[in-house]
Amino acid sequence: MLLVVTSNNLIVMWAAIEATTLSSAFLVGIYGQRSSLEAAWKYIIICTVGVAFGLFGTVLVYANAASVMPQAEMAIFWSEVLKQSSLLDPTLMLLAFVFVLIGFGTKTGLFPMHAWLPDAHSEAPSPVSALLSAVLLNCALLVLIRYYIIICQAIGSDFPNRLLLIFGMLSVAVAAFFILVQRDIKRLLAYSSVENMGLVAVALGIGGPLGIFAALLHTLNHSLAKTLLFCGSGNVLLKYGTRDLNVVCGMLKIMPFTAVLFGGGALALAGMPPFNIFLSEFMTVTAGLARNHLLLIVLLLLLLTLVLAGLVRMAARVLMAKPPQAVNRGELGWLTTSPMVILLVMMLAMGTHIPQPVIRILAGASTIVLSGTHDLPAQRSTWHDFLPSGTASVSEKHSER
Repeated sequence: MLLVVTSNNLIVMWAAIEATTLSSAFLVGIYGQRSSLEAAWKYIIICTVGVAFGLFGTVLVYANAASVMPQAEMAIFWSEVLKQSSLLDPTLMLLAFVFVLIGFGTKTGLFPMHAWLPDAHSEAPSPVSALLSAVLLNCALLVLIRYYIIICQAIGSDFPNRLLLIFGMLSVAVAAFFILVQRDIKRLLAYSSVENMGLVAVALGIGGPLGIFAALLHTLNHSLAKTLLFCGSGNVLLKYGTRDLNVVCGMLKIMPFTAVLFGGGALALAGMPPFNIFLSEFMTVTAGLARNHLLLIVLLLLLLTLVLAGLVRMAARVLMAKPPQAVNRGELGWLTTSPMVILLVMMLAMGTHIPQPVIRILAGASTIVLSGTHDLPAQRSTWHDFLPSGTASVSEKHSER
């Protein structure tokens, strides 16, 4: 995963993404049960086929860049291709983005290439589920964004944004339905990952400084919330011996401290204030309205309401329903709850005041993305108005670079 985020080589980036599939598949199937082995094989097959599409897109970008660059061997480097992206063939780049979106969108968990994700995340050990959801999905998303920057520079942002909006909204819609009907706590959280990756795609598709900033911020916010809840689901499995929501009930009476932490994480994931996800979702909605996507935002809010209903229903049952008699009462120990405490505090802090170092990093990253969409000069004054007080000057400095 470190190689994915640090590499400037297009082929190495692709190979590193493929390597994350092969290495993490063993973690998914580590229990050796029929269901976990099936999930591991499904993960390998679907993601390998998907990432093969990403390779086709990579080859198209490389071949076209090599044909227009003075030094063809430099076309293997992302930063060099970006410098020459305005010379790339628009038709080839349009086709390349379709391949890239399907390929790396599979690893990101976007509909309809998401079928591996609920099985893999639910069958893996809870710490591995947290790693897959909070880190691995973001690695694939980073590669997708890198190609998005190149394609926007080559053909403009209209076509890529339209595709991202379609795939993102479909992901949110499908995930919202499954969140409502799911009875396995880890599968519910897995479908929430599909929903949140879809929301990131929607924010990217909306575009503009605020939309891009919201997308990048949401990746961080989702990572914190999902890590907390997968840690909590691991505690649930240790205490109740099952992930079945028909059995996992009455946590407030069984282990009250863990229940409070889990409930806070569920509210955060549902997008309730004052938690961090509310802020990035609010930015996404505001960006959509500012760019005249009224119908899209209305539909998105309806879908997010369904997600809220599903998560609140799950939390209410887990926390307050009558507990089973066979489960012993008492906390599991401070080692199992301390990570949840740290994460919940971080989410509350991020929801009320984003630290300036985080603002600097996200503002710089947003500027890099916007440099390929031609939206920066016209929109640079709009995004910092929606950030917590005290950060406007920081974001403005970065938006003018």
